[in-house]
Amino acid sequence: MTRPRTPGNPLAQDFTLIPLLRFAFPTIATMLFMGLYTMTDTIFISRLVNTNALSAVNIVCPVINIMVGLGTMAATGGSAIIARRMGEGQERQAKQDFTLIVLFGAFLGILVAVTGLFFLDHIIWWLGATDMLFPYCKDYLRILLLFAPASMLQTLFQNLTVTAGRPSLGLSLSVGAGIINIILDYLFMAVLGMGVMGAALGTGIGYVIPASIGILFFSGKNGTLSFVRPSLRLSVLTKSCANGSSEMVSQISSAVTTFFFNRAMLKMLGENGVAAITIIIYAQFLLTTLYIGFSMGVAPVISFNYGAGNLLRLKNICRICLRFIAVSSACIFLSSLLFGPRLVHLFAGSETLVYDIAAPGFVLFSFSFLFSGMNIFSSATFTALSNGRISALISFFRTFGLIMLCLLILPALIGVNGVWLAVPVAELLTFGVSAYFLHSCREKYSLGG
Repeated sequence: MTRPRTPGNPLAQDFTLIPLLRFAFPTIATMLFMGLYTMTDTIFISRLVNTNALSAVNIVCPVINIMVGLGTMAATGGSAIIARRMGEGQERQAKQDFTLIVLFGAFLGILVAVTGLFFLDHIIWWLGATDMLFPYCKDYLRILLLFAPASMLQTLFQNLTVTAGRPSLGLSLSVGAGIINIILDYLFMAVLGMGVMGAALGTGIGYVIPASIGILFFSGKNGTLSFVRPSLRLSVLTKSCANGSSEMVSQISSAVTTFFFNRAMLKMLGENGVAAITIIIYAQFLLTTLYIGFSMGVAPVISFNYGAGNLLRLKNICRICLRFIAVSSACIFLSSLLFGPRLVHLFAGSETLVYDIAAPGFVLFSFSFLFSGMNIFSSATFTALSNGRISALISFFRTFGLIMLCLLILPALIGVNGVWLAVPVAELLTFGVSAYFLHSCREKYSLGG
């Protein structure tokens, strides 16, 4: 039964491909820009400091994964709940839940900062830093942890501006913060010679800007969502965490797999091997931002129509999304084959040992882009439908379970090439899992075909 449309809500429209892409475009552009300035950040570290500093950033990357995972868990899980409330016409409760989730995110950020700074040295050694890399790791992570609350709020507002029907705001905040981050990176590292501390400081200030503007924006009372006096409903927090668990699983899994990737490369190729795998990881993030941004952009539309009971519209939207993902996957795969070596060259000159390791590895790694888009979209879709169990299972397979299995088997059989092929093989196998769940649940959720 279709519930009455919420007047004036941009989520309540009959989408075709172009309007859907137009609606999702700000989120796609936000993620693409985040990928670009994150990559620029690491290029500056590699070029203006050295590749050992680049290796150090990847050593402490698991801590950053946990920070992002907590924020994304609260944001995506909460967004599904809030959008569903809006679809059901419960506007006041949607605002209360929104405010509660933002406060919860700020609390998580403070908890991460305090815990991380207290155990800083132990964490760095435990992550596998060598004596050569330890000083770089400590300088970078110490500064970044101070900005953990702002990082959490930035992640929340980036997602929830889409739920509020203002995805262009998230794009503006991301672009502005990214430009300032790049400028500050150059100032702190190239001009002031602050090294990796300068990189961390520029990134941290880049968190503060969208977090502050988000607070000001949602303090207004005229928008679809705004801050109100929250009602402390623990069930909202538990449901948000459970529903967004796939994103947390994904980030924790990334943290663990990054640790084992670093460990494998240190064992086989030393610090240069870690620098090479760092380049591949950041290039992967850039090239998958299209899938991530599109999935985040359409998730509130899926949640809203599911909550409103618009099953025919939901089926049409999912059909459009699946076709878009299929075409874009082929395009990104071909682009990665053609331009992968040039991308590696941005991080390390073609005369370096790091380039010699990373360039051929990137060719093998490129096959993962044929399958990762469908897996990312499938996980995000089940989160939007409040089925955190299936979403988490897909994320677990593609970011941890199957990668760890491949890392245990493939390097032992074919050496370094096994490291590069671990992700493509895991994505291929997960693709089968995603296809199974989309097919088996198509009638229950009207997912289209």
